[in-house]
Amino acid sequence: MEGSEGLGRKQACLAMLLHFLDTYQGLLQEEEGAGCIIKDLYLLIMKDESLYQDLREDTLRLHQLVETVELKIPEESQPPSKQVKPLFRHFRRIDSCLQTRVAFRGSDEIFCRVYMPDHSYVTIRSRLSASVQDILGSVTEKLQYSEEPAGREDSLILVAVASSGEKVLLQPTEDCVFTTLGINSHLFACTRDSYEALVPLPEEIQVSPGDTEIHRGEPEDVANHLTAFHWELFRCVHELEFVDYVFHGERGRRETANLELLLQRCSEVTHWVATEVLLCEAPGKRAQLLKKFIKIAAICKQNQDLLSFYAVVMGLDNAAVSRLRLTWEKLPGKFKNLFRKFENLTDPCRNHKSYREVISKMKPPVIPFVPLILKDLTFLHEGSKTLVDGLVNIEKLVSDTANPSPHSVAEKVRTVRKYRSRPLCLEMEASPHHLQTKAYVRQFQVIDNQNLLFELSYKLEANSQ
Repeated sequence: MEGSEGLGRKQACLAMLLHFLDTYQGLLQEEEGAGCIIKDLYLLIMKDESLYQDLREDTLRLHQLVETVELKIPEESQPPSKQVKPLFRHFRRIDSCLQTRVAFRGSDEIFCRVYMPDHSYVTIRSRLSASVQDILGSVTEKLQYSEEPAGREDSLILVAVASSGEKVLLQPTEDCVFTTLGINSHLFACTRDSYEALVPLPEEIQVSPGDTEIHRGEPEDVANHLTAFHWELFRCVHELEFVDYVFHGERGRRETANLELLLQRCSEVTHWVATEVLLCEAPGKRAQLLKKFIKIAAICKQNQDLLSFYAVVMGLDNAAVSRLRLTWEKLPGKFKNLFRKFENLTDPCRNHKSYREVISKMKPPVIPFVPLILKDLTFLHEGSKTLVDGLVNIEKLVSDTANPSPHSVAEKVRTVRKYRSRPLCLEMEASPHHLQTKAYVRQFQVIDNQNLLFELSYKLEANSQ
């Protein structure tokens, strides 16, 4: 549409969306269709804003309204002050993706989907720390309410199904299962007879090469939004979660939801890099995308966000991407050399010596490569006993602050505290374009099935070595 008529129609559509959000913002938590429509309209409006200056005021109002929307529980089933949180990735909402990330606790209630063998699903409300038995109880209740056949829920089992088709049967006593799911894994409830017939959901990502924000966004914007989001996630992780994650066998049930979500995010960024490169069909444009990701890695390193830096480099090192010889040959020599330096920095040789030297010179705020912290803690835990002759091994667990030992659990935890001892300060505009980049960075759609990534790779360059 062009001219005043087109602008008028767009203004009317925007006014309708504003009125809808303002009226029904508390009732959208289980309406997936409404959520998808809002998300699509929001992103389209953000694109139009740069073309139609008269939309700017209403667009900013829309963004403010979207950021303040909260998921609420009906008063008759839960106290008004109790909020239900959308679980990271597995139950996403546009009304939460732009809000500052807050820490999860085991007692928090979330909404999550549980699928049936025919890929129909029920949306349940559950505690984050709920056991498999509790989850199946909620599914059973929902199926009965939906008047499903009575025998369907008699002996249900809960199965985690990955996008690759791998299945894991969850035991009734297992708990905190929501945050341990893989990137594109889903929970299925079925009878034992139908276990073998379970198949993963169709790929959720729409293959539309060149049609994502990464091709339009500036490397600095993307890198800064990565750092800002990962700082939020890192700040949500309590220090004790690192100990619980490693010592869970001795401490009982794990309370590590925020740490597990951060680890999942690291894997998601790695697969995001590979996905975007392999969905880009034009060789020249694909080489430009490699160049852009190397720039993003460089800026993340400059931001002292080593988690994002590592994840991007590992994504470019994915075998399905690194085999694209013709694409890499198009990369300017300057960027080839820079990437080699990045590979050397992430090289695990000599116990990650290069990485440790770099991070030791950084002053807070720092976002470390969290998996390496867990590796160090695991080494300390498994390398010496917690109890010796019935007494606590103080040398293993505790470190004197006046004379700290790098070989104690306390010192590793104290290092995490030091990384977060100063606030992160990044200057980012609040323009619609930046908000669009922010929404994109916080809601990646990725392919985590390595076989599928290789299929895409061979379609691009069949004979590359």
